[in-house]
Amino acid sequence: MNKDYETKLIGLSAVWALALLASGWSPHDRATWWMEVAPALIALPILWLTGKRFELTTLALALIGFHGLVLMLGGAYTYARVPVGFAVQDWLDLARNPYDRFGHFIQGFVPAIVLRELLIRLGSLRPGWLLTALVMACCLAVSTSYELIEFGAAMALGQGADEFLGTQGDPWDTQWDMLMCLVGALAALMLLTKLHNRQLSRVSASS
Repeated sequence: MNKDYETKLIGLSAVWALALLASGWSPHDRATWWMEVAPALIALPILWLTGKRFELTTLALALIGFHGLVLMLGGAYTYARVPVGFAVQDWLDLARNPYDRFGHFIQGFVPAIVLRELLIRLGSLRPGWLLTALVMACCLAVSTSYELIEFGAAMALGQGADEFLGTQGDPWDTQWDMLMCLVGALAALMLLTKLHNRQLSRVSASS
C-alpha cells in the first residue's frame, strides 16, 4: 500500500473512531444507532483490505469519510431529531426535520462518485452519457435496496422500527428518499465530474 494512501486511511480511521465514540456514547436509541452506523463499520475494514491493490482517489475517499460522519450524527440523535435539522426546519419554515432528506441526498451524492470510479477503473467504461446513466441507475438501486432493508426492519421490529425509518408521519417518505438519492447522484456528477476525471488521470499516470 502506498504510504500516502495509508496515511489517508489512518486519518479516516481516527476521525471515524472519535466520531463513533461521540455518537455512540449516549445515543437516543441504541438499536437504531447500530443500524445507522453499520455501513461505516462495514466500509472501513473493506477500505483497509482493498487498499493494497486498489487505492481510491482522494475525492472518493473524502466523500466516503463525510458520508460516515453523516450516518454517525443521524445515529446519535435519530434522523428525525438531529438538532441542526431542527434549526434548518425553523429557518426554512418546513413541516419536518429535513436531516433525513439530507441523508438520502448524500446516499446518492457519495455513491455516484465511488461507483463512477469503480466502473471506469475496474469496468473499463469510458466517461460519457452511458456511464452517467449507469451510475444513476446503480445509485437508485442502492437507494431501493436500503428502502427494502427499512421495510424488513419495520416488519421485524414493528413500532420499534419507527426511529430507524424516520418517516415523521409522511406516507410518501419512501418515494421522497429515492428521489433525494437520485437528485444527490445527479448533483455529484454535475459538480464533481471534472475534478474526479483529473484525479483519475493522476491515478492512471502513477500506475
